[in-house]
Amino acid sequence: MKTLIISPTYNERKNIATLVHQVFDRNPNYHMLIVDDSSPDGTSEIILDLQLTYPNLYLEVRKKKDGLGRAYIFGFKWALKRDYEAIIQMDADMSHHPKEIKYMIELLNSNDLVIGSRYINGVSVVNWPIRRLILSYGANLYSRFATGMPLKDATGGYKAWSRNVLESIEFDKVKSSGYSFQIEMNFRAWIKRFKIHEHPIIFIDRTIGESKMSRAIMFEAVWIVWRLRIWRIFGWNK
Repeated sequence: MKTLIISPTYNERKNIATLVHQVFDRNPNYHMLIVDDSSPDGTSEIILDLQLTYPNLYLEVRKKKDGLGRAYIFGFKWALKRDYEAIIQMDADMSHHPKEIKYMIELLNSNDLVIGSRYINGVSVVNWPIRRLILSYGANLYSRFATGMPLKDATGGYKAWSRNVLESIEFDKVKSSGYSFQIEMNFRAWIKRFKIHEHPIIFIDRTIGESKMSRAIMFEAVWIVWRLRIWRIFGWNK
């Protein structure tokens, strides 16, 4: 499949070169798009230098920090315009190991959406404090109860999409941008009866840099799942 890997960045100069090297070391035929929200730490300058080595590496710089979800939607639209068949989304902080990309692409031959799941085979998380783990695991239980989606890891951000799923989603109607973006996108695929598969991964929390998680992002996730539940019951899509 013609494959594009999308990784949004904001202040990831300490991680981004390692990620790019590891992706292309595994397959130089991959294409990779970095969507940078004008990082003040010079992330985009590092990408410009790496483009001299990797001709399939692309950079798009947005004018301001506008949320993870908006960055991914920008990347999805970019991919669809260029006829990519498989679209991978992954974090830039090395918490998602590039070795899983080829397996997730293979799984797209029999599935429409593949989710790199931290909880499909027990708990596969490294370097998280117990409080963070309880919060994440609890959020997934909460999401499953509220929306009805049969997913063990609805909040994970490592995914492989087939283009037909993304083509079916009206991006302008996607309301979430933070933590709940992952839940909403999964829900929109699930409600349209696309085939979703959870592929077990080991999630390694970032060891360099700072988490982008905030209280506002968590509050958004709390209310968005109930909005999705109402949509499911009444057919609202507003």
